[in-house]
Amino acid sequence: MNNKEFSPKARLFMTVFLFLCLVAGFLLAGKFEREIGTLEELRFWEKFLTERGDSLRESPSPVEKIPEEERTVSDLILLGARREVKNGTRYDASYEAISFPGGDVSPDRGACTDVVVRAFRNAGFDLQQLIHEDMTENFYLYPQKWGLNAPDANIDHRRVPNQICFFKRYGTSLPLEVDEALEDWQRGDVVYWRFPNGRDHCGIISDRTGRDGRPLVIHNAGSAREEDCLLKWEIVGHFRFTGNEMNQEEQAALPDGFVRCS
Repeated sequence: MNNKEFSPKARLFMTVFLFLCLVAGFLLAGKFEREIGTLEELRFWEKFLTERGDSLRESPSPVEKIPEEERTVSDLILLGARREVKNGTRYDASYEAISFPGGDVSPDRGACTDVVVRAFRNAGFDLQQLIHEDMTENFYLYPQKWGLNAPDANIDHRRVPNQICFFKRYGTSLPLEVDEALEDWQRGDVVYWRFPNGRDHCGIISDRTGRDGRPLVIHNAGSAREEDCLLKWEIVGHFRFTGNEMNQEEQAALPDGFVRCS
């Protein structure tokens, strides 16, 4: 039986077809190799960035590197505020009946003012008790905005105007300007803002700084966070309170007659 011969045109077609198959095979092999390399690279960078991010989050701040026995009141205030961030405290400013002294709402929630209250408790100062006792003796020196005729230990210390009044009376009032007085913004300071809608807000100055050298702030607006937001809103108050502003007798008795807070 004679072998069937292919025409020159058929042989040319088969040759071109086989050549294209070989080219396609090489291309597919190269593409597969590149994809494997790309996947490996992606996994490498994903692992690197994850580990790097964890490292950055876990790297101690300047205050956290200080031995516990050497930490100051300001350091303890800051660390108390940072605990709110680590806890992931969600924002909730609801009124709640709490114990006195040392009363608090559920630790998984709180208002911006609760960041301040909890921060100061970490340093040994109970703003609930301090503000309530001062308001008991000097009720009409405090803002009269809520239609009350007597102090309410459940909520007074959780209101921004009352905190501002207390710090005006017993703390150190500091500059509101930031870039012009950057050295005056120290860790553990308390900052108060006013939002464009007129609502009040507050936070604790951090020992970490942003890209521009301004300190970060720990505050709760939706959830507790530490971020570069010092100039985000209008600053209406800047205070420092370490207990040195009051002697032990004053801390116990909180005499009146200092400053009237409007």
